[in-house]
Amino acid sequence: MRFLAAGLDGILVETEDLEQALALFDSLRVAKLKGVTELVPAARAVLVRFNPLFASREGLREAIAAMELTRTETSPGQMVEIPVVYDGEDMAEVAAILGCSEAEVIRRHTGAVHTVSFTGFAPGFAYMSSDDPGLDVPRRKSPRVRIPRGSVALAGRFSGVYPTESPGGWQLIGRTNTRMWDLARARPALLVPGDRVRFRQVEASDAIIVPALSRAAPTTVKTDACVTILRTERPLMLEDEGRPGQASQGVSGSGALDRASFRAVNEVLGNAANTPALEIVFGGVELRAEKPVTLAMTGAPCKLVLTGNDGRRTALPTGRAFALDAGNILDIGGAGQGMVSYLGIRGGFACDLVMGSASRDVLAGIGPEPVVAGATLCAAPGPARAVSAYTVPAAALPKKDEATTVDIVMGPRDDWFTEAALQTLITQEWRVTPEASRVGKRLSGPSPLERIDAAELPSEPTVPGAIQVPHSGQPVVFLADHPVTGGYPVIAVVARYHLDLVAQIPPGASIRFHPVSEDH
Repeated sequence: MRFLAAGLDGILVETEDLEQALALFDSLRVAKLKGVTELVPAARAVLVRFNPLFASREGLREAIAAMELTRTETSPGQMVEIPVVYDGEDMAEVAAILGCSEAEVIRRHTGAVHTVSFTGFAPGFAYMSSDDPGLDVPRRKSPRVRIPRGSVALAGRFSGVYPTESPGGWQLIGRTNTRMWDLARARPALLVPGDRVRFRQVEASDAIIVPALSRAAPTTVKTDACVTILRTERPLMLEDEGRPGQASQGVSGSGALDRASFRAVNEVLGNAANTPALEIVFGGVELRAEKPVTLAMTGAPCKLVLTGNDGRRTALPTGRAFALDAGNILDIGGAGQGMVSYLGIRGGFACDLVMGSASRDVLAGIGPEPVVAGATLCAAPGPARAVSAYTVPAAALPKKDEATTVDIVMGPRDDWFTEAALQTLITQEWRVTPEASRVGKRLSGPSPLERIDAAELPSEPTVPGAIQVPHSGQPVVFLADHPVTGGYPVIAVVARYHLDLVAQIPPGASIRFHPVSEDH
């Protein structure tokens, strides 16, 4: 085994093969080492995340190195048949890579038995290893920004089905209407480790949809509407602290992009720390109070103007609680610096919890639906203390066309890159492109990062702040809704104390990376 740094609170344990990785995962689950907060298995590695207050990196390395690896006995999973229309965009390229016809690719894919080894990337995404060792193709040189839900794809020796629309770098060979993830089912994931799959070719007219199993409707606190969204330039997301500790099931931590600003808005309002708030990107929102409410806004500062029922306009402070009467209109202007703000309400916004959280995970497609113009929101009767009399001071956040220095921990895959690339990473300014979302931020620099070779990296776990480098050499910084596993090497990880800062860097601004010790 080899121990690699994965940020300030992670260790990536590299193993010889899939079997050793799964044995290590089983052994770690049984051992329950003190301070370990999360375990995520993958093709040839296990991610061990830990709390530095309760465990040291060196102590965990010693404990893991001394372990006797054993697999837990499990019964064979179910056999699942998945109908596929084999008309994927990459079918011709896959056939060329394998040196056969497209018809032969289909014959081999449908003739093989595919076993679920582990899950990851996104909820319901199962990594299925084939009993046909020849079905082995590299990922695309550059990942797609959008892959439709139900796409059937290959990468390395694995097959997978994208459970929701998302970015991805696998080779697309077909599509299915089978639902891989459905919260309406008793078990949302169609496939779990140990299950076996056979793919069956069908024509487009014969494709079927697996119906969702019924379940009781979620319980929502019913209150009268208190706020109506009159206008918003972008969908708004309800967020809280997220869903930590569920990455092994393909569910990322999600939650507020700027945790400090999210916590601040609840502190100002006297709410409990994890009370849901609206995450607003670049401002541009207008809302009407339907009853008297107390609100506050933190994060990227936006101009706040209240229009009273008498037509008088009043400027309101950010970082401090303010009251609106029924009929008052609040106009939230654009963000002059930073990009992410949080609008909270005393008691919190009422919403259904999904897997224990109110956070909208845009990659997984789980959590409350995005809030758009015309939506009405209700206040929850959450516990609240007295509203704070103090104002949260506005932080100096990044602006467009400015450069921000961000601390990083090198690794786990910095040894996949040339010495020149490592120097380029930390000496070159990287511009944040418009392709930025809650999943991650794509960067662009004049000199791409060069690998030592073009070898394929088996899918392995990733963490928030991971700087992943596809074949294009232009890095992507993962944020809260990142895929929990990925197949491109991670050259470095943003230090956890700078994750909020990275979330606030707008498109057009630049980043300078500054390496620090893994024990910083």
